Amino acid sequence: MRFPGILLLLAAGTALAGESVVLTTGARLHADRHEMDGDKIRLYDGAGYIEMDAAKVQGFESDESGLPLPGKAVPEPAAAVAPSAASPAPAPLSPQELADAAADKYGLPRKLVHSVIKAESGFQTNAVSPKGAIGLMQLMPATSSELGVDPNDPVQNVDAGARYLRDLLLKYDGKLWHALAAYNAGPAAVDKYNGVPPYAETLNYVKRIDDDYKKGN
Repeated sequence: MRFPGILLLLAAGTALAGESVVLTTGARLHADRHEMDGDKIRLYDGAGYIEMDAAKVQGFESDESGLPLPGKAVPEPAAAVAPSAASPAPAPLSPQELADAAADKYGLPRKLVHSVIKAESGFQTNAVSPKGAIGLMQLMPATSSELGVDPNDPVQNVDAGARYLRDLLLKYDGKLWHALAAYNAGPAAVDKYNGVPPYAETLNYVKRIDDDYKKGN
């Protein structure tokens, strides 16, 4: 490549006659004229020239008219597109909305699932009981493992709790007190007593939920 004292100008805004050489990088050079030589292009300015790979040149425009010159087509410049703001992530569902979704999924009354969550955790997503029960529906680690869920994830917690309650209702032929007692004290205790076990905590738990559920919305 030769540079015999040639002044190459960035052509944007220049009033010199000749042509603008549009490079693939978006830059522009001024030249009096150009010649193609196989895969090379010679750009003449005054008495000298420079030579570069043709692949580096996108096209040519007249400095006077701004119109494309023969040789290489100059594509229309891409319209400037204002960067769009990233779509905001959807807001997480509230505990009440999670309860409604799980109830609908497993065919349970929404009010029942709300009443269970209210009794279990007071709708506190990070609730942990002294016995180690976790989350909105207070799932024990062993129960969570059996259900294949992460009890610390509110979505999984409520979904699994509602599924477990549905299964207990099916097990006890729709007997709500039996199912609630099993949710609180475990199915083994309900099976042992053939009904609600005589534990003060469980009796109070079942009655609280039943009373709240009967109040309706």
